[in-house]
Amino acid sequence: MDLDLIFVLGCIITAFAIPAIVSAFSYNRTPRYPALIILIGVLMVGYAVSERPGAFTFEALPDVFMRVIGRYIG
Repeated sequence: MDLDLIFVLGCIITAFAIPAIVSAFSYNRTPRYPALIILIGVLMVGYAVSERPGAFTFEALPDVFMRVIGRYIG
């Protein structure tokens, strides 16, 4: 699997889990599954960054997202 794709999917998975964790806290429930999903997303991002250090900077994030969208959607 492409490291750019792993990075983008990890970011998206982590972002989608944030509302679930906020919802669990607001209803006084334990956020087990959202925490697991955030862990998976963070591990995906960490793996991509460790395999290609310096490639995923804040300045390069829009380019990485557009490359993945262009490659797999278009």
